[in-house]
Amino acid sequence: MKAIVVKRDKQRYRLAWEEVPDVKPGSDEVLIDVKATAVNRADLLQAMGLYPPPPGESEILGLEMAGVVAAIGPQVKGRRIGDRVIGLLSGGGYAQQVAIHPQLLLELPDSWSYVQGAAIPEVWLTAYSNLFIEAALQSGQTVMIHAGGSGVGTAGIQMAREAGATVYVTAGTAAKLKRCRELGASLGINYKQQDFVREVMAITRGQGVDVILDPIGGAYLNQNLALLKENGCLVNIGLLGGTTAEINLGAVLGKSLRIIGTRLRSRPLAQKIEITRMFADRFWSIFETGRLQPIVDSVFEIQDAPAAHDYVKQNKNTGKVILEISSPRH
Repeated sequence: MKAIVVKRDKQRYRLAWEEVPDVKPGSDEVLIDVKATAVNRADLLQAMGLYPPPPGESEILGLEMAGVVAAIGPQVKGRRIGDRVIGLLSGGGYAQQVAIHPQLLLELPDSWSYVQGAAIPEVWLTAYSNLFIEAALQSGQTVMIHAGGSGVGTAGIQMAREAGATVYVTAGTAAKLKRCRELGASLGINYKQQDFVREVMAITRGQGVDVILDPIGGAYLNQNLALLKENGCLVNIGLLGGTTAEINLGAVLGKSLRIIGTRLRSRPLAQKIEITRMFADRFWSIFETGRLQPIVDSVFEIQDAPAAHDYVKQNKNTGKVILEISSPRH
């Protein structure tokens, strides 16, 4: 089969669509013909040598996929060859085939394209697990979602809206903020031009928010703490703004705050299966009504993965950047 291979030279990397050994699924796995995958910032970090896959997982990039069941292990029940599915991966999505545990799969509705399907698993499960499991977001609460125009951001806005929460977001362009408001954000703040703490405190009359979902990290830490209500929760899912910051523990103790750091990729298989099940139970039927939608910014052919990576590096996308695999197996 073919896959994207990372070739590194010091601090630079190159992506090439090349022949690699075929995938050999386990007896409790299914083999998928991948039709589409997606670019995540974790892929960029892995390509740079900064985010290796968990032990035993594929070295090939790609944390999600949409495709067709091509083969079924002898221990697998309830799956048929030809099923159209999507699924969360620990690696291996930038390839013509991938092996996956069947309980990580969700059925792709007949009316959806593979491109739409590939825009769901990584970002929607990330947003779901952090907002509703880690932070226990409830109806009537308020949530700040940083990087609202990202894949996780656009997913989180929609789910928080459906859950009855009030959503505030930050983003860096007027176009991204407009899209976030269309998806359900009550307030959009241009972090390049405005102080998000001041803006949110003004609209909440000094109350702040219950939950913050933050991929920025160090640069936002103390602003986030200042913005949280008593018993509020900060969930950090990234370090785009740095790995370190001096923390005001007085704010943490004085308001009984929780600070949580999470990663989805390195969770045990059983946890990923449970997150997938809980997400599907709560939100999958709403997808089928059309009230929740995967947000696709752009589509590249898999051979153009270098251009897709550059596009994401430049922070041009609102929603997901998809890689479509249309070439034959051999």
